Amino acid sequence: MSAMATSPFEVLPGPQRAPTIDLRVPARDRVVTRDLMDRFERECPDKVYIEFGDNGEQWTYRDLRTMVIQTAIGLQQLGVSQGDHVLVWLPNSREHLRVFFAINYLGAVFVPINTAYKGAVLAHVIDNADAKLAIVHADLAPRLDGVPLASLKAAVVVGERRPCPGLQTHFYADVLLPKSGTLAPLMRPIEPWDSQSIIYTSGTTGPSKGVLSSYLHIYTNAGPETWTCVTGEDRFLVNMPLFHIGGMGVVFVMFVRGGSVSFIERFDTTTFLETVRRTKTTATFLLGVMASFLEKLPERADDADTPLRLVFMVPLAGDIAAFSKRFGCEVYTIFNMTQISTPIISEPNPLVRGTCGKQRAGVDVRLVDGNDCEVPIGTVGEMLVRTDRPWGMNSGYYKNPSATAAAWRNGWFHTGDAFRKDAEGYYYFVDRIKDAIRRRGENISSFEVEADVLAHPAVREVAAIGVPNEMSEEDVLVVVAPVDGHLIDPAALLDFLRPRMAHFMIPRYVRVLPELPKTATSKVMKHELRQQGVTADTWDREAAGIQVKSDRFSGNPT
Repeated sequence: MSAMATSPFEVLPGPQRAPTIDLRVPARDRVVTRDLMDRFERECPDKVYIEFGDNGEQWTYRDLRTMVIQTAIGLQQLGVSQGDHVLVWLPNSREHLRVFFAINYLGAVFVPINTAYKGAVLAHVIDNADAKLAIVHADLAPRLDGVPLASLKAAVVVGERRPCPGLQTHFYADVLLPKSGTLAPLMRPIEPWDSQSIIYTSGTTGPSKGVLSSYLHIYTNAGPETWTCVTGEDRFLVNMPLFHIGGMGVVFVMFVRGGSVSFIERFDTTTFLETVRRTKTTATFLLGVMASFLEKLPERADDADTPLRLVFMVPLAGDIAAFSKRFGCEVYTIFNMTQISTPIISEPNPLVRGTCGKQRAGVDVRLVDGNDCEVPIGTVGEMLVRTDRPWGMNSGYYKNPSATAAAWRNGWFHTGDAFRKDAEGYYYFVDRIKDAIRRRGENISSFEVEADVLAHPAVREVAAIGVPNEMSEEDVLVVVAPVDGHLIDPAALLDFLRPRMAHFMIPRYVRVLPELPKTATSKVMKHELRQQGVTADTWDREAAGIQVKSDRFSGNPT
């Protein structure tokens, strides 16, 4: 007898569904969470979908559907209906997974928020989210005290039985794990272009913007036609938070493949390889500093003795051939953002240093100047993107029409990232336009400065920023953290950089910290370092009497 026949949870049939006509839009049971889950329960109920890294617990597709319907019934009994926004403020956890899928099973909109939020930023996203219900971890609940709650009326607390200030408080086990119940029918079919989630940008240059995404957008972001190197037989390690596209997106795209994920709360360098072995992980992301951290671990004879067969390294840095050989995997890189759908992807183990790859099928990409006019090959321009598939990218910024109009002007999405393209079609990330450094008439890529500094064997992580010059424009400041057991001598670092970079890129300032400030997604918080600027512990090469001059003919420093 099937699990459905013995389950205490009943799902009433919904309205009839007309087939999708546009061939660019996959059928609902390939894209929409509810339809996918129902199909997999029929086709592969006993296949493992999730293995948890902490204790090896596994959920099959049948288990997942049963638990999701249970939690969806609980949400429905709390008043959540199709189209409603539900704010989720949880770390990676079993509860977060259940809630994510249950919200979408109801046709409601998943609105996860960063677990680091507090104060004014927290108030902003609560106001923007338009949610009446929040699902909150008990340890985060005290941060709501004194914060304007906008349309929020109630909260479900996960963990300790602790009230949420200012909200009607329920507790997870009491309301989202009902013993039985019936799930009412949908008001209408959930369509591939319906809103699936709102994910908030980092907000480093202003208030966080809520990226409105359809099921089709999240599917296209890294689905079978986009990440062709990942299959339904892979198990992808989720080491990013579910409030980030690198976490939630991976959970979703392995789900649409009928594949599986291994699931951990956060990335940890020292336990990474053991986690991969234990969970039988075959694929993962290494975002930001993660790859550098792994490379600078002491080598072991069994580094390649894992089931890992591919990693997405973003950005591509270091000796890729050496990394691939050491860890026994193929390396790919991509360019992607929450707002778009992986327009650029590389071949395995790319030989071209610093590339993000080439344009994939199904997208159009342009590099343009400030007037949206295309720039010549080899010239730096802002990357603009659009897709062939309707709803294949973001649906705008929620409740922010001016930002939506600015980003989507002239019918193309403006990424805010500066790139160049070579004659062979490879794209190279130059910088976030807001991160570019202007020094004595020269535009400097912070990304390129960081790549050269990171090549120093004692440097574990680095951020390059511009700081005001006494005369005009900016000087280059690099903030570095050492590999464990090493010291960084600023003057020696400059000697290392002299033969590697143009004279105008050589940093004036070097600041050494034990560790750089990072977000929950391992991105260095450059805005915080900019605010601190040249601190008392910052080394200044001019004050040290060190001069950097250009070679008359080569332009190299002397």
